[in-house]
Amino acid sequence: MNTNTSKSRFIVLVNIENKPYVSDPEGETILRDLIMEEGYSVVESVRTAKSLKMIVRAKNPKQAEKMVMKICEKLRIFNPIISSCTVNVVKSLP
Repeated sequence: MNTNTSKSRFIVLVNIENKPYVSDPEGETILRDLIMEEGYSVVESVRTAKSLKMIVRAKNPKQAEKMVMKICEKLRIFNPIISSCTVNVVKSLP
């Protein structure tokens, strides 16, 4: 029996970013280039992040978020010591 037919589809975004106390050389380089090379002195800080987009089946958005977070933790998609991970449903699909 296929239980997926009773579930909705959701687009879930996962954002993985270094915690504030962890250096971000890529972000620092981008900031330096923006200010020194391009003159965008209004930019005060740049932090880079990794983003994943998943389409999942779940009963509701909250369940989709919990399921994706569990997947990220179980598969060690991020290192909880140095990174923070946020999971958000951004769209419900037909």
